[in-house]
Amino acid sequence: MPGRWSEVARSVGLLQADGVMSPTIFTEMSALAVATDSANLGQGFPDEEGPLWVREIAVQAILQGSNQYPPLRGIAALREAVSAHQHTHYGISLNPDTEVLVTAGATEALTAAILALTGTGDEVVTLEPFYDSHAAAIAMSGATHKTVPLIPQEDGFRLDRDALRATVNEKTRVILVNTPHNPTGTVLSHEELTLIAEEAERFDAIVITDEVYEHLLYDGATHVPFATLDGMFDRTLTVSSAGKTFSLTGWKIGWITGPALLLERVLAVKQYLTFSGGAPFQPAIARALTDGAEDIATLRQTLDRRRASLIKWLTDAGFHTVRPEGTYFVCADASPFLSSEITDGADFARWLPGAIGVACVPLSAFCREGSATAELLKNWVRFTFVKDDRTLETARERLLALRPS
Repeated sequence: MPGRWSEVARSVGLLQADGVMSPTIFTEMSALAVATDSANLGQGFPDEEGPLWVREIAVQAILQGSNQYPPLRGIAALREAVSAHQHTHYGISLNPDTEVLVTAGATEALTAAILALTGTGDEVVTLEPFYDSHAAAIAMSGATHKTVPLIPQEDGFRLDRDALRATVNEKTRVILVNTPHNPTGTVLSHEELTLIAEEAERFDAIVITDEVYEHLLYDGATHVPFATLDGMFDRTLTVSSAGKTFSLTGWKIGWITGPALLLERVLAVKQYLTFSGGAPFQPAIARALTDGAEDIATLRQTLDRRRASLIKWLTDAGFHTVRPEGTYFVCADASPFLSSEITDGADFARWLPGAIGVACVPLSAFCREGSATAELLKNWVRFTFVKDDRTLETARERLLALRPS
């Protein structure tokens, strides 16, 4: 695997120093979960299906002939629904013909945007820890990946403001902002976002935002789209999707919105990735965005209940947790369970399935190898609560075995 592809593989932990391919930590943990019949709280995908009425629209679309390539930009109904959604929820006005692009999930939108806007000699700044595909897309572009830590505090993981100012510079082409944040569950505050905006403006950087968890908020948290900040619309590309909002992750229907001039550059790359897809799913998601408010509220209430339960169980078991304001995840410090044989979070995550039958993921898997953030979070692990009640109850019973005597 020569050249740039080696860097891509290393960036996501697939390539060892000797050039041999190895599985990611996520693949490894899932295999361990299966082998030990564990309650798998490592993988962040729902156990439950999305709303039946939305799925039925997709079935009818298949039967009625929506089975060939949809338009490159996405069908008009979905682009109009995305535009209406942004205006209804955030007051953002978009032209659905020029400022909305439908993609194969948020991952394609993010990848196409990074490939379109960056290259060798540029720098892309992300938060750390970061979602793994962000690092892979940056590596594919040839740009340099720089990170700004999120630091665990009593009120959540918070942006290291001094590090932000020290990291963004004249080489920064893109700042990639993920809020609500995977893996920490942090919802960046208006003040934190404003600091990022100031740095973007100071160095004329473009901001790409990953907002796929925008509706999965708890404890009264408010999601502030970056494009709504003063003067930021013209330099912001906003990415979201239906996967998390409607528990339809396998449909891979996402979108990217923003100024037409920037979106045209993304379109030029996207057409050579998937071109288009999801023909029968696009009309279903258009209706979901238009008529699915009750389904979103029900999902949020269910996840909030499961989030509170998981936090309590982890705390009772002896973990220190940081209460997430959004997403599917709870991060926990496994330090109380370390020993001479279990020396960090990665060791703990590999030990836990065989020991009690519960799977999680080490937080260091979302960090650059050897970074200060990786060292700070080396004992931390991530659990998901986007599982059915039966799986969570099994996890509760097994986590009790960890309680200090």
